[in-house]
Amino acid sequence: MRVLHVVTGLASGGAERQLQLLLRHLPAHQHCEVVAMTNPGTVAEALRAEGVTVHHLGMRGNRDLGALPRLARLIRAGRYDVVHTHLYRAGLYGRLAARLAGVRAVVSTEHSLHAGVIEGRPVTRGVKGLYLAAERLGTTTVAVSRQVAQTLHSWGVPPARVELIPNGIDSARYAGPDADRAATRARLRAELGLPQGSWVVGGVGRLVPGKRFPVLVRALAELDGAARLVLVGEGPERAALERLAVELGVRERLLLTGERDDVPELLTALDVLAAPSTEETFGLGVLEGLAAGLPVRHSACPALDELPPSAAPQARRIPSEAAAYAAALRELRHLDDHSTDPLPRPPAVGHYDIVRVAADLGALYDRLAPA
Repeated sequence: MRVLHVVTGLASGGAERQLQLLLRHLPAHQHCEVVAMTNPGTVAEALRAEGVTVHHLGMRGNRDLGALPRLARLIRAGRYDVVHTHLYRAGLYGRLAARLAGVRAVVSTEHSLHAGVIEGRPVTRGVKGLYLAAERLGTTTVAVSRQVAQTLHSWGVPPARVELIPNGIDSARYAGPDADRAATRARLRAELGLPQGSWVVGGVGRLVPGKRFPVLVRALAELDGAARLVLVGEGPERAALERLAVELGVRERLLLTGERDDVPELLTALDVLAAPSTEETFGLGVLEGLAAGLPVRHSACPALDELPPSAAPQARRIPSEAAAYAAALRELRHLDDHSTDPLPRPPAVGHYDIVRVAADLGALYDRLAPA
């Protein structure tokens, strides 16, 4: 079976990393290629290094209508059995191009949809209308959480057209309670320049307004001088976060790592993971923190909301306010026994393991593709 994944871009975002992870674990009989509409960034390089064919459509903007026939020709020439789109622009162009090329099995994953926001942008009448028109050209829309599925249903997408397949995490990549983990922690703390004896709060995600990382910078200002904040990711809010840290007198205690390919290892350098975003459609960073054996404080995680509290006892939901995070972090600091051993891996991690998720997606392809 030949599958083409159509994605808006391949910079280092959550949807792009999730696609990379899925491609590693889909069934062997499903040969996958990827086309980036624009911006073939760091994930494109990583995919090519792993042997995945990555095409670049060279789209110049949202209204570059010439991209549509180019994409249709690529799909027709590749003789793909399934076309799977990811993100808004790819969903609009990819579904239509697949139909023009004669592909009958057209899947689209909805990674980031709220009632009034899609991929961090407000949903206007025009945006919603285009989305629903394109959705009707597909076969199945995959929702990464029940929250996303409920939003699709409220928009008028029939439940029979929606398949719930959550995001996944590669739990095997996260360090266990052994000597290697302690060594990795020490090496990365030295590499990052974290002082010996510092207590490290971490956040993972793109530096964009929706992640609400200023909440953590303000909370840092309320913690003692041994506390450090490490934000793993890149984005347009970097300069604003640096300015805020200067204003609050904590610039030397804030570390912005930029994009990293070693997030599972990097998490071993932390003492707690904090996620103040209120706009999550899944909460992948929270699951990553749990897989790494960290206590987690978060403000939104639909992935955990769909499970009983016993699935992740070391995670606690708190308001997305600096005072609430400062209080929660002080409490954790008081309880911290300074052990380098991780907390036990909770059941939620196994529930969202990428091997299970990829198998479910592979089974969907098998059902939809012609025999």
